[in-house]
Amino acid sequence: MFNKNPLVSIVTVVFNGETVLEKTIQSIVSQSYQNIQYIIIDGASKDNTLSIIKKYETRISYWISEPDKGIYDAMNKGLAAATGEYVWFMNAGDSIYSASTLEQIIKKHGNSGDAYYGETQVVGEQGSTIGMRRLSVPEKLTWKNLKMGMVVCHQSIIIKKEYTSPYNLNYPASADIDWIIHALKKSNTIINTHLIITNFLSGGSSSKNIIQSNIERFKIMVYYYGWISTLLNHFIIGVKFTWFYLRHRRI
Repeated sequence: MFNKNPLVSIVTVVFNGETVLEKTIQSIVSQSYQNIQYIIIDGASKDNTLSIIKKYETRISYWISEPDKGIYDAMNKGLAAATGEYVWFMNAGDSIYSASTLEQIIKKHGNSGDAYYGETQVVGEQGSTIGMRRLSVPEKLTWKNLKMGMVVCHQSIIIKKEYTSPYNLNYPASADIDWIIHALKKSNTIINTHLIITNFLSGGSSSKNIIQSNIERFKIMVYYYGWISTLLNHFIIGVKFTWFYLRHRRI
């Protein structure tokens, strides 16, 4: 049944994020679309993160602060708490592109899509625009597109919760790509919003653990796409990455 006003669960995971969390929260609580369940999962931060959460407590549907086993364990807690028809992960430091982003998507499509995706703008710690993400999204996204890498940013895809599953903790640096592939394989209607959806903070956890992340992603791709395809595609990925880095001096 078509629902023009579905509940969207937005999950933010954070640990010692006092310098970046507030911008993330503000981008969510300022959304013109109101039917949002906002969830924050904090990993027992030692800085002023809890003070920031409590400052916005009346706008947060659910939050906890306790030790976890890493970012994807925290995300699994958020996923378990989510009761919305859709789930959207917006981690500390990242932010929704504009106050009307979610409204633009839902007003046009309601709950007709199994997943919505769009482009990503990369920003620095002070909020300065660095440029668009190195990998632009395909016009039509399927699970098979991810054989060429993370062609859609984790924060720039909104998925019906019924098609998601817990993050695989065997991939502590790259469970996001496995999670997206798994969800897209179940999805039938995957809609390109043709919008910039997210401001992505440069230097996330996968960037800081780039070697481990790449090893895990290779294993994930072999699992879904096979050895030969993965080897050939990684040669192409390597060439494109090198060309982009030489032109822009960033990853």
